[in-house]
Amino acid sequence: MARKANTGGADAANPGRLKQIALTYKMTRKADPMVGLVVAGVGIVVLGVLLAIGFLIGHPLYLGILGFVLAFLAMAIVFGRRAEKAAFGQMEGQPGAAAAVLQNVGRGWTVTPAVAMNRSQDVVHRAVSRAGIVLVAEGNPNRVKPLLAAEKKKMARIVLDVPVTDIIVGDDEAAGQVPLKKIRTKMLKLPRVLAGPQVTAANDRLRAMGDLMSNMPLPKGPMPKGMRMPRGGKMR
Repeated sequence: MARKANTGGADAANPGRLKQIALTYKMTRKADPMVGLVVAGVGIVVLGVLLAIGFLIGHPLYLGILGFVLAFLAMAIVFGRRAEKAAFGQMEGQPGAAAAVLQNVGRGWTVTPAVAMNRSQDVVHRAVSRAGIVLVAEGNPNRVKPLLAAEKKKMARIVLDVPVTDIIVGDDEAAGQVPLKKIRTKMLKLPRVLAGPQVTAANDRLRAMGDLMSNMPLPKGPMPKGMRMPRGGKMR
């Protein structure tokens, strides 16, 4: 009975994964129509090269099996990168897109979306880890700078001993902006300067300070472009 139950669970999980892959492919193909041909081409080239080497050295079967495995791996890597690129392309320019990226930075990060916002939908998000506090701002660069400064000033009262890094999302890297697709990489490269208890203490103090999300129901991820701050809402 237990064996049947386990088999049924595995069978139920596999269609779910296959459906997710199919959905990801459909979404990627809308932004990247050549994704199917490129991925298939990579697989054929890798398998063909390994088979050719196998025939040259007299071991086509072994090299064919190895070629099949490496071809599948290469196809998965190429598809993953193109799917990620397509996803970032669809999110860029949408309010709240950075929040969706922050939610997938990885383990060890406590993310609080929209700790500050103005009526123009310029937003500041906060992430805390052993690298300290990272404030990620998206919107008009000239408008988000005062938001960042105000948030830093407020946090400085309760987290003096925690380093703060600010990131402004944008494509003008010469001006210090960070493209959406590079936010995760930049955050993961930050040096780890805090111990675990320090991170916990910082999160507790910031949580006690409160944030915009606790006062206003906002959707997770990219926010609707037509959404406006209520007149009675608190802004930072």
